[in-house]
Amino acid sequence: MDRSWDVIPGDMPGLEWRIPVLRFRGRGGGPSAYLQAALHAEELPGVIAIDALCARLRRAEAAGDIRGDITVVPWANPIGQQQWLHGSGQGRYDFDSRVNFNRGFPRLDRPDPSLLPGDDAAIAATERLKARLLRLALPCEIVLDLHCDDESPLYLYIPSALWPAMTDLAAAMRADSVLLWDGDGGGAFDDACLGPWLRSGDLVGRAVSTVELRGMADVDAGLAEGDADGLFRFLAGRGVIAGDAGPLPDWSGPAVPLDWVEMIKAPAGGAISFACKPGDRVEVGDLLATILVRPGEEGSGVPVLAPQPGVVLTRRAHRRTRPGDDLMKLVCRSPSAAARPGPLEP
Repeated sequence: MDRSWDVIPGDMPGLEWRIPVLRFRGRGGGPSAYLQAALHAEELPGVIAIDALCARLRRAEAAGDIRGDITVVPWANPIGQQQWLHGSGQGRYDFDSRVNFNRGFPRLDRPDPSLLPGDDAAIAATERLKARLLRLALPCEIVLDLHCDDESPLYLYIPSALWPAMTDLAAAMRADSVLLWDGDGGGAFDDACLGPWLRSGDLVGRAVSTVELRGMADVDAGLAEGDADGLFRFLAGRGVIAGDAGPLPDWSGPAVPLDWVEMIKAPAGGAISFACKPGDRVEVGDLLATILVRPGEEGSGVPVLAPQPGVVLTRRAHRRTRPGDDLMKLVCRSPSAAARPGPLEP
C-alpha cells in the first residue's frame, strides 16, 4: 500500500488542505475501484469501515491477490473536519457558501479528468477539493461513497441505469433497502462520477453507489468488520480482488425510485416524540410522531401521521425541530404526492 497526501491550496496565501490517498496497485486483469468516506465530515461509520477494509486489502496485496488498482480516501473532506461550532462538528454544509459538501460537483460532458479545473483556477478551496476528489474517482469502474444517515439501517442509493446489475452490492452489504435515482442529482458525488460515463454510453461493468452505513452513532468496531467483509466480498465478486468471493446471500429487499419515498416533515416547531423507529411498518393514518408545542397544556401535541403505507427507513437523531424540517423517510409502495425532482435532501 502506498500513502500520499493530495494538497488542496487554500483560499488565502499560506493556507492549504490535505487529503490522505491510499493506493493498492493491482497486478492487472481487474477493474479499478475508488472508495471514500466522510465527505460529510461528521459521518464516521465509513471511516472505521475503511480502516477494517484496508487491513484485508493489505493481506490481499501481500498475497498478490489485488488485480485492479484500488484507491481509498478515508477522510475525504478536511475542510469540513475543521468546521466546529460551540463544540459540535458541522461537516455537512460549507460554512462559507452554505452548500452541502455533497452537492455542486463538476458535471462533465465526457469522462475526461483534464476538463476539471486545476489548482490554479480562481475558485474556492471547496470547489478545488471537489474537483480533486472527482479527478481521483472518475477513471475507476467502481465508485463507492460511504455515508450514514441520522438513525437508519444500512441502505444504498444506486443509479437506475445500473439496476439490477448492482444487486450484488445490495446482497454483499446486506442492505435493508435500495433507493434508485436518475435525472438531476443536484451535482452529488455519485451523480458527477456516473454522468459523464452515462452520456458516453459506456456502462459495462460500472458500479456507483452512495452507501449509507446506518446512523451517526453507529461507529462500532463490530459493525465496521461486517461492513468491511461486505465491501471486500463485493470487490472480489467484481474481480478487483482475486479469489472466490463465495456465494452472496439472496437479496429481496425493496428497491424503489426516489419519488416512492415519503419525506415526513414537521408541521410545527417543538420537541419530537417519535412513535415509530426505523424498520417499523406503518399504515395510512398511523401515528409517526408527536410534536410537543406547548408542554403541560391541553392539546399540546401536534400529531404527525403516515400519508400512505410504508416502512420507516430513517428518522432524525435530534429531538427538537422547526416547522418544515425533515423528520423521517418512509419507503412506500407507490409515489409520494409531495415528491419533487432532484435529491431527497438539499
